[in-house]
Amino acid sequence: MANDLIHVTGLAKTFESGDQTVSVLSGLDLSLAGGQSLALTGPSGSGKSTLLNILCGLERPDSGHLHVAGQTLAGEGAPVNKALEQAWAGLRRQCIGVVFQDANLMPALSLLDNIRLRASLAGNAGDSGQQWLSKLGIGELGERYPDQVSGGQRQRAALAMVFAVRPALILADEPTGSLDRVTAEAVADELFGLQARQGCGLILATHDPELAARCQFQLDLGHRGGA
Repeated sequence: MANDLIHVTGLAKTFESGDQTVSVLSGLDLSLAGGQSLALTGPSGSGKSTLLNILCGLERPDSGHLHVAGQTLAGEGAPVNKALEQAWAGLRRQCIGVVFQDANLMPALSLLDNIRLRASLAGNAGDSGQQWLSKLGIGELGERYPDQVSGGQRQRAALAMVFAVRPALILADEPTGSLDRVTAEAVADELFGLQARQGCGLILATHDPELAARCQFQLDLGHRGGA
């Protein structure tokens, strides 16, 4: 565990659905070191997005132990209440880059300003963001606002925002789901290229078997009894 970027044991999460309790994750064990990549697979509802949300602190597990970047975030020894929120906020600001399905961009800022703000919060204020947009094929769109570009272009801008953070860990929820095949392959090349150059950890949720096959490891949550 000493060298793990993420170490999870016995993780469980349930949700209430009407008068039923639905188990989404149960007894999950997971470890990932820097430089390693893991694909989360399985049908919709199997817990892929839930697990990613737990790993970045947006949801809390019901039980189990969770350690991220040397910090205990769930289980014995974890901080509570405000201290826990502060710990997660610090990790998301400087250590974890998250790519959501809906491209989490601020609508009042241009694509470039979204990237610059995120980079600045991570301590990389000198990053203009332009290089990342160019690498992802939308370098000419930097001054446009999120509602002035397509969904696929917003997704690429969200990836550029994560790249500018230079995170130790990238969590990506269907990062190429809204892209055509050619663009998806180019974006995947940049994603895995960044991981190789920086030695960061990568966990992605995907329904795309070709994208999953590019990861070193795969975890099929659909075969673990998830909902």
